Amino acid sequence: MTATQISVIVVSRHRPAALQRCLLGLTQQDHTDFEVIVVADPQAAAEVAALAKPIKLVAFDQANISAARNAGLAQAAGAVVAFIDDDAVAEPTWLSRLVAPFSDARVIASTGYVRGRNGISYQWKACEIGADAQDHALQIDALTLRAGTPQLAVKTQGTNCAFRADTLRAIGGFDPSFRFYLDEADVNLRMAGLGLTAIVPEAQVHHGFEASARRAANRVPLSLFDIAASTALFLRRHQPAPDLAMGLRQLSHREAQRLSQHRRTGRLNARAETDLLLSMAKGWAAGCTEPLSPLAPLVQPKTGFLNFPSFGPSKGSVLCGRFWQKSALMNAAKHSAQSRVTTVICLSPTARPHQMRFQPEGFWLQTGGLFGRSTRDGPRLVFSSFQNRILQETARFAAFRPIN
Repeated sequence: MTATQISVIVVSRHRPAALQRCLLGLTQQDHTDFEVIVVADPQAAAEVAALAKPIKLVAFDQANISAARNAGLAQAAGAVVAFIDDDAVAEPTWLSRLVAPFSDARVIASTGYVRGRNGISYQWKACEIGADAQDHALQIDALTLRAGTPQLAVKTQGTNCAFRADTLRAIGGFDPSFRFYLDEADVNLRMAGLGLTAIVPEAQVHHGFEASARRAANRVPLSLFDIAASTALFLRRHQPAPDLAMGLRQLSHREAQRLSQHRRTGRLNARAETDLLLSMAKGWAAGCTEPLSPLAPLVQPKTGFLNFPSFGPSKGSVLCGRFWQKSALMNAAKHSAQSRVTTVICLSPTARPHQMRFQPEGFWLQTGGLFGRSTRDGPRLVFSSFQNRILQETARFAAFRPIN
């Protein structure tokens, strides 16, 4: 094992198509010394095995993200372990940028930025997590190293983070009591004081959204039990004198606002809202009584390092055209994507908002109107010539992927 070897862990549950898109994105990384560990339910595991790629595969069928990550960590032979969700796709420079700060021996964790459903606007940038389970936004535009305390630490984003493997094992890894919520936040506070966390804005992933047992396709929650249970448990673990009454008020206010918004848009009816609030009350009661067990250090892996094939440092191609040329552009992109990082920009003569998606064939596709906005906070109408618009859009993603 060398300091440059990285273990990338992907946890997947009942989303084989999303997982395969995530893995395809990893084949285009410009980092050349990493392994991939997939922790997946039996269906997804069988489909990954059929790919016949050098992947460490762990069959796991529990609805517990912390336990699943620990199962992957048990197979991780790299000095640094990185995490990405199965419904996310990494920019080609993601891994090399995310792990670069670990050349500084003081760095024990790093996290990057996340683009949301339209593939352009940001879903997540940077914040700190407090012992009160509240986020505190940070305004950071460049690589930054920050120290933390057991009361306030940089919050790593679960779909875009990395840790020094020995340090993560020493604190006992992820706490299985946090089944899907506040899991990495708990790690952040337990690791605080052991070293620095790097915030790397240019280490980016695109995080789409797939329906799950906890959220419907329209993002409406199906249960608030685990969110409430984890919040109560988090406060009990990290606050010297936990103010559970205040914690419940904050949680109730936040979730009531979220449910109210779903009601206003017609995605949620009164009966479903009542059931969700009931599930929150039950989860809170469970979190207030669940034992706080100490975590023992995790053992070192017994498996060797299994290198995953990637493009390595690669050139890129940008293919541009009008909407009536889309078929030809797509065909050309399929061929180009076999050896180059490829992006297609296909514009219509409209004001439609833009979207960027990584395609199952292995290339990026940006669609929208010549006069439509790219970012959600941009002007609704953009007056530009076709050539200038292409230059503007290309400049935006050129910092994260090769274009020539």
